[in-house]
Amino acid sequence: MSTRARPSTRASEFWDTYTRDVTRDEFRRLLTHDARDTWRFYLRGVDAASLSALPWHRRIPAYGKRLFLAFTLKLSPARRMVYAVSLLLVLLGLVELFRGFRGAALPAGIFSLPVIAPAWESGTVPILLGFVLMNLLVLFEVADRLSLKNDLEIARDIQHAMLPHDTYRAFGVELHGQTKPANTVGGDFYDIQPLEDGRVVFALGDVAGKGSPASLLMALLLAMLRTLLDLGLEPAPLVERLNVQVWRHAPRSRFITLLLGVFDPATRQLTYVNAGQTPPLLRTAEGEAIWLRETGMALGLREQSRYLATSRTLAPGDVLVLYSDGVTEAENPDGVPYEERGLVQTVGSASNATAPDIGGAILREVSAHAREQRFADDLTILVLRVLPPLPSVS
Repeated sequence: MSTRARPSTRASEFWDTYTRDVTRDEFRRLLTHDARDTWRFYLRGVDAASLSALPWHRRIPAYGKRLFLAFTLKLSPARRMVYAVSLLLVLLGLVELFRGFRGAALPAGIFSLPVIAPAWESGTVPILLGFVLMNLLVLFEVADRLSLKNDLEIARDIQHAMLPHDTYRAFGVELHGQTKPANTVGGDFYDIQPLEDGRVVFALGDVAGKGSPASLLMALLLAMLRTLLDLGLEPAPLVERLNVQVWRHAPRSRFITLLLGVFDPATRQLTYVNAGQTPPLLRTAEGEAIWLRETGMALGLREQSRYLATSRTLAPGDVLVLYSDGVTEAENPDGVPYEERGLVQTVGSASNATAPDIGGAILREVSAHAREQRFADDLTILVLRVLPPLPSVS
């Protein structure tokens, strides 16, 4: 027969669980290091010298005003208004709890000085102290989050700088890529690298997950890809080498989908390896939509995965569109995804445009479909357009 734990035992277990990792060092850090950093964070740009020159009875309110403005103006407008309403409600509550003034004794050595002090309803002081402590906690947390956001924005700039931004144009081919992260940083990537023999290597990939972990793996894979390209490897062995490196260095919960292609403008031959990436769309010059669905296993799932390259000859006017699954899976407010059908329609209506215009049209159509709501996944597009041959000069 089971016996229920006594309330005192449950309370003791709860207290032990709640406080087992609390140490004096944590409180010391909170009151020294964290408080100092938070103070500096909110008062950056404030002329401390001019404030220090004020008398103390004016300096304290001046610092308080600047701290209040620095904190609230860092909140979004809606959250700022919610915070202002909460302060107003607290003030209204204090007015309700105020009971006038009464005489009190102020200790002064061996004497007591009679003073007039405000009187409050019983329990007001603990409530007010709790409110002040909660605001201090909010100050600390907002400072930490904004500092992290600043670091993420720097990481976004670094990540953005790693990707090619200009349209690649050469005899017979045009390539252009665009990406739109769902968060500050993302796990999608693309690359365009010309080779010395006139061919051009292009790739589009998607790291499982979003945010900082995915962006770190994205940077790692992009660096490894460019390093292996210098070895002159063909697509299949190159992807196999990449897979081994991802298997060895990425967490087991992470994998990467990748489509790697090589296009030779002289022969118009396309050779590609698809490691679990969404099938690219080939829009032929005649208007036919063809999905290149040959694929292999995503990178990082098994160390000894083998990959086969597929070849196809393209024609002038053909358009090849690589995309991440965030494009076709983007949903409108009713939960309807953009799907492959929407991609076919958009590419078909813009197939005679330039590669940058086709990529821009796709992202605009996806945004219009989603009605500008926040995307659940990163959006990445890479467009290869086969240019007609230059007219011969007689």
